[in-house]
Amino acid sequence: MIISRAIDRNELRCKLVPRWWSRDGLLVATVMMTATATATILEWWRFVVKNIVLAACFGSFAALVAAMPAAAADDPALMSFGGGLYDQTTLNPGLAFLKVSAQDKHYQAADIRAEYRFGKSLLAAIEPYAKLKPWLGVEATSDGAVYGLGGILFDIPLGPFVFTPSFGAGLYSSGSGKKLGSPIEFRTMVELGYQFDNQSRFSVGYSHISNAGITTTNPGSNILSVYYHVPADWIMGK
Repeated sequence: MIISRAIDRNELRCKLVPRWWSRDGLLVATVMMTATATATILEWWRFVVKNIVLAACFGSFAALVAAMPAAAADDPALMSFGGGLYDQTTLNPGLAFLKVSAQDKHYQAADIRAEYRFGKSLLAAIEPYAKLKPWLGVEATSDGAVYGLGGILFDIPLGPFVFTPSFGAGLYSSGSGKKLGSPIEFRTMVELGYQFDNQSRFSVGYSHISNAGITTTNPGSNILSVYYHVPADWIMGK
């Protein structure tokens, strides 16, 4: 009886021993632990590689930003005074937007202008290669025409010279001069100037005024001008 009970206890103990202690169980456990460790190492490696890539990208971006030209300082605002010949026939290219109607009579007249050109660029991304600036102005002729307008210009430095294409729009009254077909008129201009050390400029400009075809009557007018630009602070006494 005693031996029988001992055998029964041993059998029960063997049944209660986990299967992990068997040879197959140990193999399975080893495989599972190896897989878990491998997954952990792979996850850690992905984390390291990801952060290295991010750091490299950030470093490259920082180096690119550092290598870009620094934004140029704002120019002084300019007061621009111009005079010229309105509806002149000396230089009429007859091309694209510079074309004027050959059927309409020319009304040559003296042309005077005063403009305020802001110093701050509206588009820092293109500096220091060019500066995009707003401007406001008024123009009048000896025939009584008056034109109030505003627009944008590009100042493109070329050594001591400045090339300035511009565009504007405004309200026009013809007076006793040439009728341009609409109270709304547009002005395009190209200008080349020399900038002095004191920030003043002397320039020559060629401009075209027309209504861009918004009415059937659109004779247009070409104007040759000379400008003298001075920092606005000079006028304001600063």
